[in-house]
Amino acid sequence: QTLPWLMRTYAKLTATLLDQLGYTTVDVLGLSWGGALAQQFAKQYPNRCNKLVLCATGSGSSMFPGKPGTLLRMMSPRRYLDKQYMAKIAGDLYGGRMRSDPAMVEEHAGKVQSTSSRGYYYQVLALATWSSLHWLHRIASPTLIIHGTDDPIIPPVNARIMASRIPNAELWLMDCGHLFMLTMADVVSPEIINFLRR
Repeated sequence: QTLPWLMRTYAKLTATLLDQLGYTTVDVLGLSWGGALAQQFAKQYPNRCNKLVLCATGSGSSMFPGKPGTLLRMMSPRRYLDKQYMAKIAGDLYGGRMRSDPAMVEEHAGKVQSTSSRGYYYQVLALATWSSLHWLHRIASPTLIIHGTDDPIIPPVNARIMASRIPNAELWLMDCGHLFMLTMADVVSPEIINFLRR
């Protein structure tokens, strides 16, 4: 892949992968950048998306941004390439328990996988040229939106806006940061399962 993809191309790739795996319809969960892809998939393939779970995500270029310092750090893949740097900035970048639990920060930094710088910048570009705000009202899938009140990357006001725009959406604001799927998995997972089983 030599040219950047648009978000709709990532959604098409996801649909192709599901075809190869033999899945016609699925429940979709997306976290952060993956939440943007989940929205695009639900809009692009409405008959294939049963339920939608959006975690710590926003509406792309139209959303209220985080603090400039936070966004500047997000522009570079350095945190994925330098574990010491990740440990140093994790609290300010991700908020929540990452601010106060050094052991969790160290564990996260140790598990982070190195990434291709070009691939990372392609992802950033795809998100920068994408927005869902003008078509969120077309998402028909029952949707659960989960967001942390201490999310420096994507302020929680974005979750409130998305919940007001998606017709069949529930909003759950948690006292946590951006990585609640990691730091509070024991709390979040049962609620997601209950939502999907309803």
